[in-house]
Amino acid sequence: MKTEFYQTLNRQAQALLEGEDDLIAGMANFSALLNDNLADLNWAGFYIKRADQLVLGPFQGKVACTRIDMGKGVCGTAAALNETQRVADVHQFDGHIACDSASNSEIVIPVRRGDEVVAVLDIDSPLLNRFDEDDQIGLEMMVKSFESCLFA
Repeated sequence: MKTEFYQTLNRQAQALLEGEDDLIAGMANFSALLNDNLADLNWAGFYIKRADQLVLGPFQGKVACTRIDMGKGVCGTAAALNETQRVADVHQFDGHIACDSASNSEIVIPVRRGDEVVAVLDIDSPLLNRFDEDDQIGLEMMVKSFESCLFA
């Protein structure tokens, strides 16, 4: 069931991004699409890599941390390791940065141009263990489509 949901959502994302070459505009619509369609979220958006930091990009949700050092928190770890971080309980993640105390679980997926991490997609939930393997697979598929549309 989740597979079909993410395939449909991915087609919607591709339609939104088709012909768009502005990264910020693409990120804005992509985060809005996720926020509107995924249940039990309190934040969905991007951090853009600038030198040795991640800088807040387009998002949907509450006020957020503006800058995150590479390797720090869930977002900085995902960017530094160039791999998705799926955290069932952020309070158990060593070095977690609490931008919103209501967040309890998180998934962060690197956004790449070629092999280089240029941003991360960060999604937070007030529920513990909100994101499972099916969510990770579906969201990683969507990020690949995002990359293909905007970095082609």
